[in-house]
Amino acid sequence: MAMTSNSYKDALKHSQDSLALDYLPALKAMAYRLKERLPASVDFSDLISIGTEELIKLARKYDSSLNDSFWGYARPRVQGAMLDYLRSLDVLSRHTRTLIKQINKAIADYYNEHEEEPDDAYLSEILGEDVEKIKEARIAGEIYNIMPLEEQVGGERDETLDRIEKEELIQIIEEILAHATHNEQLVIQLYYFEELNFKEISTVLGVSESRASQLHKAVIRKIRKYLDERGLNG
Repeated sequence: MAMTSNSYKDALKHSQDSLALDYLPALKAMAYRLKERLPASVDFSDLISIGTEELIKLARKYDSSLNDSFWGYARPRVQGAMLDYLRSLDVLSRHTRTLIKQINKAIADYYNEHEEEPDDAYLSEILGEDVEKIKEARIAGEIYNIMPLEEQVGGERDETLDRIEKEELIQIIEEILAHATHNEQLVIQLYYFEELNFKEISTVLGVSESRASQLHKAVIRKIRKYLDERGLNG
């Protein structure tokens, strides 16, 4: 007996959902690696939920004749869905973005003198901000650091990307990295491309976790300074 249209659709849907389930362990591994680099306020189960929903959608429209590797096709899209979720948490006012910049500069200055990061009470005192505001801004800054490097170099990223094409911004980043120190280059490679957290990076470089974080921030400052000097940073 020939399979009815509804039976065929049900079988196809079952096959597609099974495909998504096959790659659920890979999705969980991706979410875990991402969560390792995020503040505790971000719920791991939320990342899994967002990723699974996207994975099922992708499995149901996947065409193996066009893409010979489902995970190769799905991985960047699933990761993109997770980053979109994190962006939705990043509802920063202009004041908070400015505060994050001030905090980063104050931390850098303090680290250069004491070789350790200051606590929130110190930052609250020198910046004249409530401790809770400092804590909130630092958490928001941690989420922001997960985003692609070219997206986070401006204080107002949408305005920056409106003024210069993304390809040009990437080229600027590459040029600055070419003149960065060896350790700065390694931090960017390991953090954004190998997806290591700062604790793992500190082991690779043989420096403290705090120092690895500072090297990352140093590169961000160099890029932002370049854009500021040329009036490209909204």
